[in-house]
Amino acid sequence: MQKPDDQVPTTRSSVSSTPSNDVQSHPQSDGIPPWGVAELPIPKPLGLKNLAGLIGPGIVMCGIQIGGGEWLFGPDITAKYGGGLMWIATIAIITQAFYNIECGRYALYCGEPVFTGFMRTSPGPRFWMGVTLLLSLTFLIPGLSTNAAVLLATLWLDRPPGLEDGTLVNGIAYACVGLVVLPVLVGGKVYDTLQFIMTVKVFAVLGFCLFIGVFFVSRQGWLDVFSGFLKFGNVPVASASGGEEVVNVFSFFREHGTLPTLSLTNIAMLGAFAGYAGGGGLSNSSYSNFVRDKGWGMGSQVGAIASAVGGHNISLSHTGKVFELTAENMQRWKGWWKYILSDQLLVWVPGCFMGMALPALMSIQFAKQSEMFGAKDPIPYAQPLITSDGILHSTEAGSWAPTLWMISIIVGLLVFLPSQMSIVDDFARRWTDILWSGSRRIRTMLKDHQVKNVYYTILFVYVFWTFIVTTIFLRFGNAPTLMVTVIANFNNIALAVTAFHILYINCRLLPEPLRPAWYCRVGIASCGVFYAGLAAIVFWTKVIPELQKLFS
Repeated sequence: MQKPDDQVPTTRSSVSSTPSNDVQSHPQSDGIPPWGVAELPIPKPLGLKNLAGLIGPGIVMCGIQIGGGEWLFGPDITAKYGGGLMWIATIAIITQAFYNIECGRYALYCGEPVFTGFMRTSPGPRFWMGVTLLLSLTFLIPGLSTNAAVLLATLWLDRPPGLEDGTLVNGIAYACVGLVVLPVLVGGKVYDTLQFIMTVKVFAVLGFCLFIGVFFVSRQGWLDVFSGFLKFGNVPVASASGGEEVVNVFSFFREHGTLPTLSLTNIAMLGAFAGYAGGGGLSNSSYSNFVRDKGWGMGSQVGAIASAVGGHNISLSHTGKVFELTAENMQRWKGWWKYILSDQLLVWVPGCFMGMALPALMSIQFAKQSEMFGAKDPIPYAQPLITSDGILHSTEAGSWAPTLWMISIIVGLLVFLPSQMSIVDDFARRWTDILWSGSRRIRTMLKDHQVKNVYYTILFVYVFWTFIVTTIFLRFGNAPTLMVTVIANFNNIALAVTAFHILYINCRLLPEPLRPAWYCRVGIASCGVFYAGLAAIVFWTKVIPELQKLFS
């Protein structure tokens, strides 16, 4: 098994093979063998000498999550409403941080991803496999690669594609679906490849957005976006002119004594914005997989998923391993816990805020200068292009406009393609871990070093399936927008359900000293309530009326 990046060799030469009373007292599913027991490694201290220790799952998650929300719905929201609704992203990011931290807590203790923990609860693995399959339906819709195809077609045509260019866009979309899987074939551990690509993506995308913001966005634009993160209670309402405007619920109530009537015209878009802000859906649960594959905590004793090329010496245990609650191990646990908190609070949370704010700055400054913005008959593929088109036609960019337009298109590709690659990996990774631990047949038939056989089988089946789904969705003119809107709003349901389940397993399966404190419980429960509420609003206002029309 490959030695993880952040592990220091332990000094104890032997570890008891018999579980302690702490381990035996926890309920174990009849379908999955109980945890083994191993030594908790000594973490390297975080500090100036170990800055590399902060380059881990948090930056991978940032790279994955700078996608649909930040590049599509965030700019769309700010172009329509200014920065007044950015407070939705604030709630989304903060509550998701609690979600991620609790995923990390479980993985640190036993080296398993949280979905294996789900299967350890009643009524057992088969039931939770079925639930996970339902919650994974949005992963079968390749929305981001389709938006990438729009950008590539724009570069090829030197103009935004129209309906007459549908064949070109569709063909490129198929190619993107197939090509995004190539990077995860090499690199030793699949995680190492993801970490490299996502680190490059984060610095390149945010660096470009910061450059545009500093040199071309007005001071008022900066103030509008960043103050918007704190304007809690702002909501869209119908204006006297027949459009929409933003008012604050609390100020409106003090002035009129009643609550404003919420405009539901773009409620699905607002739900999608919240669904993509930070991460959303099941993608956040991958944090536990990345903690394991990085080798943090007990992940170093379990292993990782190996790449097809270069991963011959890497293996993955079918079940997790835990440590005895000795004074020495509890001290080591505190060291590893600092990794989780630092990774989330110093890397992921700031990265997500910057990932939402900087593209929004570009949108506020340039979107309304686009010829496609607010068109009565908009181009079906306009959404990922509006800000770039605004740069091209802006007066602020001057002679730099064509160059910045081309760079912005390339940066958009850096947003969509790696994120689509991560979605492919996420689906294959989740189901590999579920089957690797939850299927008795696979546990019996395959050795620890053969986990990549399962991973790549699922991956290539998934790619084949996405070709089919792409074909179906591309029959609709607004396919890219439709796909990501459906994905984001369904993700809200998935995030709510799994938030409550993670809270349950961490309060039941982990020993008492390692269970979440009250404020962590409130935080992840708030995540579940927030996203369940969003899903209910969108379902009640959009889905039910459409169903009534269908059956009336």
